[in-house]
Amino acid sequence: MLWLIRHGETEWSLSGAHTGRTDIPLTPAGEESARAIGAELAGHKFAMVLTSPRQRAMRTCELAGYGDQAQVDPNLAEWNYGDYEGRTTDQIHVERPDWFLFRDGVPGGETIGQVAARALDVIDRAVQVEGDVALFAHGHILRILTACWLGLPPEDAKMFVLGTGGISMLGYERETRAILRWNS
Repeated sequence: MLWLIRHGETEWSLSGAHTGRTDIPLTPAGEESARAIGAELAGHKFAMVLTSPRQRAMRTCELAGYGDQAQVDPNLAEWNYGDYEGRTTDQIHVERPDWFLFRDGVPGGETIGQVAARALDVIDRAVQVEGDVALFAHGHILRILTACWLGLPPEDAKMFVLGTGGISMLGYERETRAILRWNS
C-alpha cells in the first residue's frame, strides 16, 4: 500500500497561496498536526519512507516519527508554480478570471504532464518494494499521483482534495488499483 501523507499547515497553505518551491516552515498548528499523524500511524512499520525535499514535508515526517528512515525523493516536490508561486487563486483571477490550475497550468512553471511524470516515477519506485510505503509530500503532487495510480488523466486530480495533515491510502481491491482511505 501507498500511504500518502500531506505536510502540516504552513502560513501559505493557511492563506491559500500556491507553494511549490518556496521552502517555508510549518506553523505551530502544522507541527501539532504532524505529531498527531505520528500518533495516528502509531509506529506503523513501513518498508520505505520517502519525503519531498521541502522542509514542510521533511519536518512533518520527522515529527511523525519517521525522519530517521526517510529518503528524500525530489520527485515528491510540489508542482513548480512558476509565475504563480506565492499567489492565491483569487489574486490570479484578477488577471485571468477563468483560470483553473488543472486545466490551464502555470506560466513559467511545470506542466501538469511534467508533474505526472514525476508522480509515475514515484509510483514505479514504490511498487518495487515489498510492503507499505509512506510518501510525505504536498497536496497537488499527491493528488496527481493518485490520479496516475488509478489510471486516470492527471487533470482528474482536481477531484481529489487533500487537507493539510491528511492521511490517505492507495492499494488494491483484488487486482484493481483503488483508494482505500482518503484525507483522514
